[in-house]
Amino acid sequence: MAAPSAGRCLGYMRLWPVVFSRVSARYHYAAPLPASQISSSSPAVLSQLSPDLTVQPDFITAEEEAALCRELEPVFRKKRYESGHWDDAIHGFREVERLHWSPDSSAVIQRVREKAFPPGENQLSLVHVLDLQKDGYIKPHVDSVKFCGSTIAGICLLSSSVMRLVSVDDPGERADLLLPRRCLYIMSGVARYKFTHEILRNEESSFNGVPVPRERRISVICRSLPLS
Repeated sequence: MAAPSAGRCLGYMRLWPVVFSRVSARYHYAAPLPASQISSSSPAVLSQLSPDLTVQPDFITAEEEAALCRELEPVFRKKRYESGHWDDAIHGFREVERLHWSPDSSAVIQRVREKAFPPGENQLSLVHVLDLQKDGYIKPHVDSVKFCGSTIAGICLLSSSVMRLVSVDDPGERADLLLPRRCLYIMSGVARYKFTHEILRNEESSFNGVPVPRERRISVICRSLPLS
């Protein structure tokens, strides 16, 4: 089982209320997510989540995806898929924290940072890369404020998936977020601290009643620094 590191955001936090800033949310927020990307249990849920969620389909090209995977594959080849994360939030995964990238991949990472974070915001230099096998999944959790700041931004490689968000105060209030392959997703504030989020396992993966087949999925995640 993997040991915790200062670079990880996954983890249950049961201390409420959590104080957070919406500076980053305002920076990346453009417009409410369309119905093709989010399905919510009520307009109120959509209103709560919209300022703190962004999904940009086709943020990277197929060529950029292939280049990232070629760079990461030799690293992951040395690791086995694990059945349990240190906080029991992930199953069927491998992960690395990566600092050095090729010039082409560095340019992609920089685009993520410029899109997700306002100028001058402190960010973790290490990029978290999470490899979920086809049968792997991320269980419902609220991100830990100990390991990263208010905003995370990830690129989805190799597979589309569905993220489910459920209110910690009212489990009947929920939303499903479609994360297409090669998209960029940005989460902050309410979406991370007032809702649990999970990546649905393959047998549950559907959006508005339409199956979203899950394959192996790699997410490349940039994060802001935690508050001191």
